Amino acid sequence: MKKTITFLAVIMVSLVNAQAFKGKGDIKTQVGINMQDGGTGINLSADFGLGENMSYGFVASYLLSVKEPNGTSAKFGDRSDAKVRFNANLGSVFKLDKAIDIYPGLNLGIRNFGAHLGVRYFFSEGFGVYTEAGIPIARYDSNIQGFEELNNQFVFQIGASFNL
Repeated sequence: MKKTITFLAVIMVSLVNAQAFKGKGDIKTQVGINMQDGGTGINLSADFGLGENMSYGFVASYLLSVKEPNGTSAKFGDRSDAKVRFNANLGSVFKLDKAIDIYPGLNLGIRNFGAHLGVRYFFSEGFGVYTEAGIPIARYDSNIQGFEELNNQFVFQIGASFNL
């Protein structure tokens, strides 16, 4: 019992020091799984703090597993996506624990203009988890079909977040 209490105390102390968003100069990187209708893949992102509650970043994703209709194979360009984004980091605005950050934002990519909503939780100063959902607001091509649907729809991500 004494070991369990000591273990829990150490975990609680490490959580107190974790901070999900520090403001200007803060750098976060994330790697996770990208899930959407028709495929799953990997997602990489980086966010850079601009101010107390603002950040900008870059996102790249690649679908590893794609449903291939009629035996047609998806090409690299069909599977990949890249975006720049702007986030409003609202954890401090909502007076959440410093280890939690909620970040809605807008993104501009090679396939569409969209929006996302994410949450980060840091277990320690350098490591945390995140989840994020995104939707396209305006597609560049209004008549998409086949593999053009990939990376141009609702997407859900979950993974690890790192503080640099």
